[in-house]
Amino acid sequence: MIRAFLEKVGLLAKSGVLPQSKEFQNPVIIPRSEHGISRKEISENALKVLYRLRKHGYGAYLVGGGVRDLLLGLHPKDFDVATDATPEQVQRVFRNCRLIGKRFRLAHVYFGYDIVEVATFRGAEQSEELSHSETGMILRDNVYGTLAQDVWRRDFTMNALYYNIADFSLVDYTGGYADIKAKRLRMIGNPSDRFREDPVRMLRAIRFACKVNFSIPKELAQPIVELKALISQVSAARLFEEVMKMFHSGAASAIYKMLTKYGLFAELFPLTAQHLKQTSDPTEALLSIVFENTDKRIKEQKTVTPAFIISALLWHPICLKAKTYVNEGTGPYPAQMTAIEDMLYQQAKYISIPKRIVQGAREIWLLQMRFAKRHGKRVTQMMSEPRFRAAYDFLLVRAQSGENVHELANWWQSYVEGDSTKRRALMKALGGQKKRRKKRQPPSQDV
Repeated sequence: MIRAFLEKVGLLAKSGVLPQSKEFQNPVIIPRSEHGISRKEISENALKVLYRLRKHGYGAYLVGGGVRDLLLGLHPKDFDVATDATPEQVQRVFRNCRLIGKRFRLAHVYFGYDIVEVATFRGAEQSEELSHSETGMILRDNVYGTLAQDVWRRDFTMNALYYNIADFSLVDYTGGYADIKAKRLRMIGNPSDRFREDPVRMLRAIRFACKVNFSIPKELAQPIVELKALISQVSAARLFEEVMKMFHSGAASAIYKMLTKYGLFAELFPLTAQHLKQTSDPTEALLSIVFENTDKRIKEQKTVTPAFIISALLWHPICLKAKTYVNEGTGPYPAQMTAIEDMLYQQAKYISIPKRIVQGAREIWLLQMRFAKRHGKRVTQMMSEPRFRAAYDFLLVRAQSGENVHELANWWQSYVEGDSTKRRALMKALGGQKKRRKKRQPPSQDV
């Protein structure tokens, strides 16, 4: 019934683009009995925000990825709220609220470690208060409006569905409900214009498509290829957040392939992309294994370490740079240290990696050199390192990808998994402890 109605009003177009038009002023209201979203599936804290906003006389809607994922049978990581209350009004309603953002003001409502993001409806795009760069990117967007205006400011139709806490219905202006059912990715407005307004939308298109197994239509694919260089205009810190969202989405392997296909991987990690083209190192195999393992861990609801992903992305460029320094006469360890700092400095021009993650990756890289030193107490000392497990897993992945470290990886795997008897045998097979140098006797004091 809903599909027939959407086709009748023209919201079920096959194109990957929905005109950013005011032609569809009257939304389709999908009742609770038909859309199937239950409040039991919504986080308790998000419901608290929705109910309290409504209690104070404001409109309150669940919107975006949370609604989309619930309709797809997925478990949302977070829930976003849209309202007609201004950020300052939201702050007055919630004492546990903090306002953030310059480009677009947002309210974060804190419940311990859980954060519910509350955004005020955005106004008409033609407002004089909206600030753009020379290339069309939106620099300032604190223009507030109504739900009917806000919907046309969103990027994709599947993210433009509003769950109304007042009657538990879905408000659909763009045909997003039908697009989700048809597994169709459609952009609201002209793709080239929308990508220029916010180049991160290119990354979001790929993440959404891979996460929910949608295809990217040619109407979106061509502008991505043509405008991929605009990614450089996005702040390095924001790009890191988007990259982590992509690689922690549970579809990192598919996302990596699609980023490479459309030329966006080279815009984000140019050092790695260049290395993939110019050397015979098994970089492609290493990244494929790491992303596949990451997806597997997320599906099993296990933790994922961002430092591990960064370690894989920059490992071979670092090794190549270190060889250059060694050939110039620098010792292996200083060469590795210098190469690490060089590559991190170069990568920071594109993506700003937080210090805590940089430190974790640095420790993983440096511990790779210590795996070869297995005599005496060094093995025990190595296993007591805080990053040993991550470094050990990285060594195994290196061997699996085809690096010439199979013997070393097999030895460490046998030692880690073996009992005390097995460990003693492994140490004995190495030749035992190195002979200690005899201390030089002090010169005779005889006269």
